[in-house]
Amino acid sequence: MVDHLHREDGTHIAVEVLDHTVTVRPTGEIDFDTAASLGLALTEALTHASPVRPVVVDCSRVTFCDSSALNTLLRARRTAEPTGTVIRIAAPNPQLQQLLEMTGTLSLFPVDQGRTDGEGQEEGSG
Repeated sequence: MVDHLHREDGTHIAVEVLDHTVTVRPTGEIDFDTAASLGLALTEALTHASPVRPVVVDCSRVTFCDSSALNTLLRARRTAEPTGTVIRIAAPNPQLQQLLEMTGTLSLFPVDQGRTDGEGQEEGSG
């Protein structure tokens, strides 16, 4: 199942529910104006996630991420934590990687450096 959330500003976020993962695929800039869309996508993803079906945020198409987006990710993590559900970040660009490092939040999210395939596995692995 794939849900697509579109905004008038062209932001597109897909939520893909598979057997082993729920993948959220944002595109473009995730900032103050678009963080709410990311939040909706993460909320949708968490309704299908579980300790054995983590949420993977595939950031391979994200060009910029600010503190609003980071706060959205942290809120989703706080929501997921009591159920034992993990939120992973895949393919963060250098700017997002630096934001996570500078804010001390990198350790809160398992990070997969490569873009994910449909089952949350890094492409080229396995």
